[in-house]
Amino acid sequence: MRFRQRATAGLATLLLPLAGLVGLASPAHAADSATATYAKTQDWGTGFEGKWTVKNTGTTAISSWTIQWDFPSGTSVTSAWDADVTNSGNHWTAKNKSWNGTLAAGASVSFGFNGSGSGSPSNCTLNGGSCDGGTTVPGDSAPSAPGTPTASSITDTSVKLSWSAATDDKGVKNYDVLRGGNKVATVTTTSYTDTGLTAGTDYSYTVQARDTADQTGPVSGSVAVHTTGGTTDPPPTGGKNVKLGYFTEWGIYGRNYNVKNLVTSGSAAKITHINYAFGNVTNGQCAIGDSYADYDKAFTADQSVSGVADTWDQPLRGNFNQLRQLKAKYPNIKVLWSFGGWTWSGGFAQAAANPTAFANSCYNLVEDPRWADVFDGIDIDWEYPNACGLSCDSSGAAAYKNLMQALRAKFGSNNLVTAATTADGTSGGKIDAADYAGASQYVDWYNVMSYDFFGAFNAQGPTAPHSPLTSYSGIPTPGFTTADAIAKFKSKGVPASKLLIGIGFYGRGWTGVTQSAPGGTATGPAAGTYEQGIEDYKVLKTSCPSTGLVAGTAYAYCGNNWWSYDTPATIGTKMSWAKSQGLGGAFFWEFSGDTSNGELVSAINSGLS
Repeated sequence: MRFRQRATAGLATLLLPLAGLVGLASPAHAADSATATYAKTQDWGTGFEGKWTVKNTGTTAISSWTIQWDFPSGTSVTSAWDADVTNSGNHWTAKNKSWNGTLAAGASVSFGFNGSGSGSPSNCTLNGGSCDGGTTVPGDSAPSAPGTPTASSITDTSVKLSWSAATDDKGVKNYDVLRGGNKVATVTTTSYTDTGLTAGTDYSYTVQARDTADQTGPVSGSVAVHTTGGTTDPPPTGGKNVKLGYFTEWGIYGRNYNVKNLVTSGSAAKITHINYAFGNVTNGQCAIGDSYADYDKAFTADQSVSGVADTWDQPLRGNFNQLRQLKAKYPNIKVLWSFGGWTWSGGFAQAAANPTAFANSCYNLVEDPRWADVFDGIDIDWEYPNACGLSCDSSGAAAYKNLMQALRAKFGSNNLVTAATTADGTSGGKIDAADYAGASQYVDWYNVMSYDFFGAFNAQGPTAPHSPLTSYSGIPTPGFTTADAIAKFKSKGVPASKLLIGIGFYGRGWTGVTQSAPGGTATGPAAGTYEQGIEDYKVLKTSCPSTGLVAGTAYAYCGNNWWSYDTPATIGTKMSWAKSQGLGGAFFWEFSGDTSNGELVSAINSGLS
């Protein structure tokens, strides 16, 4: 879930020393049996993302590869991944890692980098020979991304897809059609009819082009398809109608946001669940996050839900006691204790090594007799299983399912077991990294974190909404949308009723922006009260009011600052969409970002009612 700080949902890059490093080993083979092709996959004006792809076009294996090229003055590599990149002035060298140097006949491998400037590579060589196996340098460019497909003629078992053509300097040969990130067909035209589908089922489609050298370009935006038929139409909000908010333990400090504020704002009467964030995950166990805030702090009468001050000798104080008082006042509210989060997700790798022991430790903590009546279950916020967040996890795709299975076995059917999940809907992204479908049988629902897709963690932009509902022309990363994430979860078999749409009660913003529309460049993150580039909705609604809409959410341009955030109106749009998709409801991060009269919570409640 978020803060204390947040990184991009995309690839984490490894910053490398790029000058003055030792020389590289001599290449193992000449390039007459291999090609190296370059593509600029993103461009944000003052910088870009590039990708090199090495392909073994020969009949025998290659044991290593080295690419060299020149950049014009003013263009340079700033970070790279999946290769060791060094330079001498404007001459750049990339050498394979220990694990990706060997290429069988016909195999290929790619590495990427971020760059500054606007130049293109020249004088490319691969293992001492020409990068295209001939006399031309720097090699054949990869094709562009095709247009986002449109769907038509949808039946119980088929759909027709059409898209606008990609471009390539030497011609497009054909297109790969991807369903749920997996190739289902290769066609030479810009349309395809997919058959053999299941009635009443959700699917997600993208396409990518291949050129005459058999290089693939970037994947297009995705289109979600729901086939007709099936037993019944999906019920509104999956029959759950969950309205869940996160309450942070640290909010009682600088933010001065107490459990009582849920009452005074009117929010407590409009929600069904609270996730208390966060418990720690350490030494393979669930642990207390902040003991003072959790069960020790004495609240005064004016701070207390009950209106009675805590005493020095009462058995339980702190937020836990305040939540107990809240549940007495609003007995319909269920409270879950959420463990992990951005900062404490590093502990899940050790927990996954012995899921039974982890589940036992969590149960013993949640069901501690001092506060067992406060909690109705557990929420797991692992960012991210078998992928990278603040740290990287390599416990394998099955680890997540095993962990959730152990938690359900221990907590039983009378407790809630839920989890926050990535919303990375890209092909090969974080949803693909773990067995979320297999784990879904053990959870009551997933909180899909459909926000933080874009933000000033990319300090120079491009400006983009951090919580787009759908794709739009110019989106920096196709697949980083709510619709793409939900469609991908559904296509993998996660029931719609077990998916909650996520709403951020805050905005993300840049400064040094000169255009009001999305896609502008910036000089860095805009100033924020608690963290640069982030501000609460309750502040932004007056300090930088909305000036436009894009992809189902709002943006605001004021002075030289550019912000994106949800408003009551855009939340209404998102709630209508969630109901149309048969989702289980909505959740939000987090209560203290709302106004004193809870207008965003009201919008969620109204939108789902």
